[in-house]
This record gives sequence, C-alpha cells and structure tokens, in this order.
Amino acid sequence: MAAGAKSSVVRVPKAGELVAASLRRRIITGELEVGDPLPNEATLMEQFGVSRPTLREAFRILESESIITVLRGAHGGARVLAPDASGAARYTGLLLQYQGVPLVDVYRARASLEVTAVGMLAAGHQGDELDTFASLIAAGEDLVDDAAAFARHDVDVHQALIDLAGNQTLAVLAGMLVHIIDAHNALFLAAHGGSNERPASRAAHRAYLKLLGLMRDGDATAAQEFWRKNLDAIEKYMIGDSETTLVEVLS
Repeated sequence: MAAGAKSSVVRVPKAGELVAASLRRRIITGELEVGDPLPNEATLMEQFGVSRPTLREAFRILESESIITVLRGAHGGARVLAPDASGAARYTGLLLQYQGVPLVDVYRARASLEVTAVGMLAAGHQGDELDTFASLIAAGEDLVDDAAAFARHDVDVHQALIDLAGNQTLAVLAGMLVHIIDAHNALFLAAHGGSNERPASRAAHRAYLKLLGLMRDGDATAAQEFWRKNLDAIEKYMIGDSETTLVEVLS
C-alpha cells in the first residue's frame, strides 16, 4: 500500500454481534416487551443458524447493555429489561475518565442543559409542569437539616427541571451527568460532614423557590440569568479551584 493511502478494509461484524443487533431491534421496537422471556436457546439457535457459544456471546452483549437479564438454572433463561440511563451513564463516565476530563466540565455541561430547560419552562407557561415542580420543592422543605436526604432531593430537583421541560433527549443527557454529580455529592458529604451543610441546603431551597416564581411569571430571561448565577455558585462551592478529575470521583 502506498504511503499515506487510507486502508479500505471493512470490519465484518461477528455472528454474535449480528444476533445481538437483531434481538436489540426487537426489544426497542416493542416486538419483545419488558418482562417477556426470549425464546429458548434451541429455538434461537435454529432461527439464527448459530451455535450455542455464539448465541451466548449475543446474550453477553445485551446483558452488558442492561437490556436483558439472564437467569441461570433449571427455570432460568433470558428476559427483557427496560433500557435506562444508568448503563449509558456508566459508559459516559468511563469515556470521560479515560479522557482525563475535570469534574468542573461536568458541572458546566449540566448548567448548560438546565439553563436551556428553565427557558423552555418559563417561556411555555407550562402550569401543570410548574405545579409538579412546586410540589417537589415543598417535599424537600423538611429535609434541610438532613444533609444526605437533602442531597438526594437536590439531585431530584435538578433532574426534574429538565424532565419537566419535555425534551426527552435533554433529559437523557442530563441523567448521565446527574449520575456523576450524585457520586461527587456522596464524596463531598463524606469529606465535609453533614452538619456543615445546613446553610447550603437552606440557600438551595430558597433558590428553588425564587426560580419557581420567575418561571411562573413567564420571565424566561430573568429565570435563566438567575439560574445560571446559582449554578455558577454551586460549582464554586462544590469544586472551587480543584482540578479533580472523574477518575477520582468514579473510581
């Protein structure tokens, strides 16, 4: 091959990958529903014309993606699971760890998604969604003296902001970032002690209420500006000038 020429070699998928792709398609299109058992091994081997080791390789691929579970034993077999964000979050975390991404990068990405969602909620005058958000805020009022419980509540509030905006792609992306930030919250509390977090929890609760008021007023610009400043303050409080990477948070 001449120097500088690009290779034209095409990787041919393995049989196990092809079987996994076919079963995955059946699951995501609803042909196989959550909780359904997959056909038994003998049926699938005949259907795809593959050996038992190849079929089990396909099962391992789908298990790693958390869209099936395989139970061993006489009454075992493969069953369909509902795809969720946890698997995607794990892979995202691994990729960001490998790239040496600093934790602050995750906080800023979350901020961008949340500010966008706040604008959508405020501009859309989505009364039912804002009522739901108000109920969530109210549920956390009695948690401000319990650092661990309020930290979990805080994660729910941040995720709800994006979920309620109604854009499912934003919600999935946010879920992956929130998974990482939740892990950092646990480390932060362990290092600083819960008793020191009451002022921060009370400040967070007040910020939720102010944001809710701005969104109910339909003032998207003011709501976005306020929430951006609040998220910047959270970043400074949680990270400061630290150069912590995700390896330290997720390892």
